[in-house]
Amino acid sequence: MIRPVTPTDAAALTAVWRRAVEATHHFLTPEAIDGIETDVAAWLGSGDPNLWAWEQDGAPVAFLGLSDDELAALFVDPRLHRSGIGRRLVDHALSLGAQRLSVNEDNPGARAFYERLGFQAVGRAETDDAGRPYPLILMALGR
Repeated sequence: MIRPVTPTDAAALTAVWRRAVEATHHFLTPEAIDGIETDVAAWLGSGDPNLWAWEQDGAPVAFLGLSDDELAALFVDPRLHRSGIGRRLVDHALSLGAQRLSVNEDNPGARAFYERLGFQAVGRAETDDAGRPYPLILMALGR
């Protein structure tokens, strides 16, 4: 079930984020993950109406974040990778107008996932959105 994220979801979804990052973002050091986690936890607890959770068996196990027409975040508990949850969350984002996203250059699995869903590389950024030295591939929905 897809539903809006509530501030009470912050701890569970931050844990999902951390597990997903540790499973897929091998280019990040544990210290970098710790630093980014602080920002993620604050965002997830902020009550931002552009955050959506996938709930399964009464608990949030994945989330997406939107920013205008951008899919700003998508994280699925790694125990549920390849279960279809990510695809369903992307479909939800598309239904809300998402047309673009960015993916870490050093996360080829995520890039391949988005390419399978019709996104194409349209550019590159040297740093992530917070100015950290993690290059991004900018992607947009193919026409």
